[in-house]
Amino acid sequence: MPTIVVEVMPKAELLDPAGKAVAGALGRLGIPTFSAVRIGKRFELTVDGEVTEAVMAEAQQLADDMLSNSVIEDVVRVYVLEGATSGAGA
Repeated sequence: MPTIVVEVMPKAELLDPAGKAVAGALGRLGIPTFSAVRIGKRFELTVDGEVTEAVMAEAQQLADDMLSNSVIEDVVRVYVLEGATSGAGA
């Protein structure tokens, strides 16, 4: 069964306290390579059947209306996960 992935991130102009905490922890662990971290969300929607333009439009609408808070988050990507199956261990 195909899987549609929705990626949501905090708006760039907003603080990301969890990302700041991870970035600080990396520094304390002696990993100076990464100067900033931002933490987002990923949703996987399993589709029963073919992924058509209508299904993608519905997934985009769902991402905009329910899976993200448009005040503080941006939907950065909605795409079909190629070559993977959903479920345990996938």
